[in-house]
Amino acid sequence: MKAPRQNHPLKDYNTFGLNVTANQFYQVDTIEELSEAIKNIKSEKMQHLILGGGSNILFTSNYNGAIIHPSIDGVETIDDNEKYILLRVGAGVEWDSLVEQTVSMGLCGLENLSLIPGKVGAAPIQNIGAYGVEAKDSIEKVDGIFIDTLEHFSLNNAECKFGYRNSVFKNKLKGKVVVTHVTFRLSKECNLVTHYGNLEVEIDKLGSKTLQNVRQAVINIRNAKLPDPKEFGNAGSFFKNPVVDIALVEALQEKYTHVPFYPVNDNLVKLPAGWLIEKSGWKGKRVGNVGVHKDQALVIVNFGNATGQEIVELAHQVRQSIMEMFNVSLEMEVNVV
Repeated sequence: MKAPRQNHPLKDYNTFGLNVTANQFYQVDTIEELSEAIKNIKSEKMQHLILGGGSNILFTSNYNGAIIHPSIDGVETIDDNEKYILLRVGAGVEWDSLVEQTVSMGLCGLENLSLIPGKVGAAPIQNIGAYGVEAKDSIEKVDGIFIDTLEHFSLNNAECKFGYRNSVFKNKLKGKVVVTHVTFRLSKECNLVTHYGNLEVEIDKLGSKTLQNVRQAVINIRNAKLPDPKEFGNAGSFFKNPVVDIALVEALQEKYTHVPFYPVNDNLVKLPAGWLIEKSGWKGKRVGNVGVHKDQALVIVNFGNATGQEIVELAHQVRQSIMEMFNVSLEMEVNVV
């Protein structure tokens, strides 16, 4: 068992680039190392946090406890037939490297999720999604261990209780498990999803509607709209797109000429949070070391030397504006620690 690193800087482990530290830091490369780290933490009665790529977390201070950083690697084919392949992937694999690999293999399902930062282990927890596709659409099962008992678990897709940016891992099992592997069912018969946003327009620029061009189109759009965390610290989409009653949209349409929305069911629709933020005047606005990105209103950026508390304060101001103008409550997608 590798000894934990003491007072370890976390700047490279959170995409906001915040200068915070953790009392202890365990990098675990195997399930055995993970179990040993948990045993040590429990024996010392320390609070702990599972931290992958740090692309969905906001530290408001130094972490007074132990960080467990799962780096379990590997991509293994466990079933291969005429219609699909099952891939079992380690939680520590970089998400976009997995997407790149599956597209190069001609496997469909993850291409719309290209260039999303973070690790594979976070995908089922957050049920990451983009351009009309969610991780749940391809997840077969999720494996991991219970923190209290160190027993292994394996949950199928239904048992993960996936919802919009949600899962059992954010509710009943929050803080109780560590994901070690995710198994994906990826199709050899492509049914490409291209209707969302301006994806089809970007694909047309590249030529035909192919698996490779869908991935490239998503990459092009994200690169054009989203800031590189290495240049400006950010966590991508800071807020969830709110799901509201259709009656609210109808009321908004009386005031605004074009209100974009996406139907959820007969009574509910999803409003683009970015549109709400832009209409409220926050897009491109800077307050000290933090601000709302000039090209993508969903993104809050650290212009340098910002604290987590400054970022939280700006987020609260944005939420307050949206509530006052539209009577819509914005929920943060980022986890505040």
